[in-house]
Amino acid sequence: MKRAAPIVIALVALLDQLSKSVIVANLAPGQPLYLVGNWFRFLLVYNPGAAFSFGTGATWVFTCIQIAFLILAAIVIPRIKDSWSVLALALVAGGALGNLIDRLFREPTFFLGHVVDFISVGSFAIFNLADSAITCGVIVFLIASLTEQRRASHRQATDQEVVNEP
Repeated sequence: MKRAAPIVIALVALLDQLSKSVIVANLAPGQPLYLVGNWFRFLLVYNPGAAFSFGTGATWVFTCIQIAFLILAAIVIPRIKDSWSVLALALVAGGALGNLIDRLFREPTFFLGHVVDFISVGSFAIFNLADSAITCGVIVFLIASLTEQRRASHRQATDQEVVNEP
């Protein structure tokens, strides 16, 4: 899986950027495209902040955090032994890269660009494919961590039984 991590990262970022390009080319900001009633729609917004438009005045901070995270991921991924954890980190890194591309190259200016968000479900926050990949990566990591903890507990119990046998 370690060799596939760069492919996962690139694929997530590519799909994110392609979807954003299609949306920007075909939707005006604030004009929804209803797909499933009022519940699921595409609605183009430019987000200068993070999730839920948090930190809208600190775009440069999020840009720096994403750059630092991607550097850290490049260092850590080769050292991870568990394939699921590698996949999880690759999904998060791919999402971070997709949003970083927006921050670097979209308006209003280099390094301070706004992230394109367009997926709107119910009354939940508007997000994009990069955000979805980040969320999926976190979920995969949590499941992998819980599974590993269970395996470690089972190994410890088995080792204890072997030690206690006469």
